[in-house]
Amino acid sequence: MAFDIYDFSSLTQSIDDALMSSMPEFWALTIEMVIIGVAILAFYAVVGLYLVYAERKVCALMQNRLGPNRVGPFGIFQTFADLIKLLLKELIPIKNADKLLFNIAPFIVIIASFMAIAAIPFAKGLHAIDFNIGVFYIMAVSSLGVIGILLAGWSSNNKYSLIGAMRSGAQIVSYELSVGLSLLTVVVLAGSLQLSTIVEAQANGWFIFTGHIPAFIAFIIFLIASTAETNRGPFDLAEAESELTAGFHTEYSGIKFAFFFLAEYMNMFIVASLAATVFLGGWMPFHVGGWEAFNGIMDFIPPFIWYIGKTAFVIFIMMWFKWTFPRLRIDQLLTLEWKYLLPISLVNIIIMSFFVLMGWHF
Repeated sequence: MAFDIYDFSSLTQSIDDALMSSMPEFWALTIEMVIIGVAILAFYAVVGLYLVYAERKVCALMQNRLGPNRVGPFGIFQTFADLIKLLLKELIPIKNADKLLFNIAPFIVIIASFMAIAAIPFAKGLHAIDFNIGVFYIMAVSSLGVIGILLAGWSSNNKYSLIGAMRSGAQIVSYELSVGLSLLTVVVLAGSLQLSTIVEAQANGWFIFTGHIPAFIAFIIFLIASTAETNRGPFDLAEAESELTAGFHTEYSGIKFAFFFLAEYMNMFIVASLAATVFLGGWMPFHVGGWEAFNGIMDFIPPFIWYIGKTAFVIFIMMWFKWTFPRLRIDQLLTLEWKYLLPISLVNIIIMSFFVLMGWHF
């Protein structure tokens, strides 16, 4: 296929071979890890800054406003100005806080999202690590973030922070089930937990189209449950401003507050990436059976562009959710998961298993 010209496997292999041949294995691996770490850090910073800007513009669009339009053309440097402000702000010590846990909490939250992003395949051969249990790994490490949230709420010695943290814990533990079951529905269809294998299985059609109705239902459930899991509106009860000021990060200031803020946006990027990878073909181009000329044109669009475009589409839907629906109460939030999404997910995975067993998928 034409898109093989964009295969990054040979590039990464040649870098590995060059390092291995010129120095001891330990130092070669160390340098490779540093390169990957710096690349992910740079990507993390750029995407985080862009998503804050994008959210403000999408919010303005939904509310018939302009959004940022002063700092730089179209306000594109507004988030950089905000970053500088957060870096220069004083870190206010909390007198009766548990200092160790209070300081560790934002790092736990941000490290969890770093670990998750390492397994996402951005293009063919372009991922930090390709686990054969990639889906399971991302679910496991992304769930660690709730520990940081609970520690932040408890160690702040603030009742609003504690209530926000407890709400977040209940919310994430609940919606994790629906996220996992919706992903397992696709794992049943693909026959693999490895993300690169799942993407390659969609070469002749994305799973949202080839997986019949169960795949589409799983996609909708994943969107709803992952929006709730990332504490975004209309499920942002953990930081409900009208009730809890800022929820679990009420007592944080400066760069520590920025860590929580950035981690929320990166978690949104990670779940959108996972949705794009598992349901929308990842970096695979859009193909229509029998349309060879059209398919040839699609093949020459770089895989990274396909991946970013699909991820941006899912992120836009999640932002649309936030600025369209009113915030749920905590009882409505848990009712939605336990009475509706979870039973639907359980039935849906059984139907998908039956379809695969009978060979009825496309």
